[in-house]
Amino acid sequence: MINDASGATPRTFIVHVEDHPGVLNRVVSLFRRRACNIDSLAVGKSEQPGVSRITLVVRADPGAAARLVLHLYKIVDVLQVADVTAAKAVIRELVFVKVSAAMRGDLLQLCNVFRARVVDLCPASVTVEATGAQDKMDGLIEALRPFGILELVRTGAVAMTRGSQPASASALSVSASAEIDPPAYDHSSIQDEV
Repeated sequence: MINDASGATPRTFIVHVEDHPGVLNRVVSLFRRRACNIDSLAVGKSEQPGVSRITLVVRADPGAAARLVLHLYKIVDVLQVADVTAAKAVIRELVFVKVSAAMRGDLLQLCNVFRARVVDLCPASVTVEATGAQDKMDGLIEALRPFGILELVRTGAVAMTRGSQPASASALSVSASAEIDPPAYDHSSIQDEV
């Protein structure tokens, strides 16, 4: 089982796919079939026309992560897969939190501490926006609880490797550390697991 509590850690995958209807469903279904819960999912256009970028965060041990990469490459519309967990990467989330405006002064001071911005101000509520690492967003949400959270929305994590190398170059070194070689677009070279 992939999401076994022993050795399972959060893993961040960047998956480049052809921008066609149903591709996201096939990618997500692969994780469902492997009994792997997706902690975070973000999808959007990439720098290449006709190519979408999916960022997924799941809990898996290194062996399970390597198998997931191989299974992702079985999907015809998947172009590249990078497990950037061990790579130097920038990983961020966006959060909007609507809170009661009863203690507005204290709330604005708290926003300064977390470098959050007020994006909507009403007599009864204040909406705060922040971006950052998951633990920073968790901390902001916990700090805002005493103000009375009225509504909360959080994006999935988005990731990009640091430096001039794209995620696909990092995937080679990360995959090598996981003792697999990612296939180079040759979907026929992958054998089904029994």
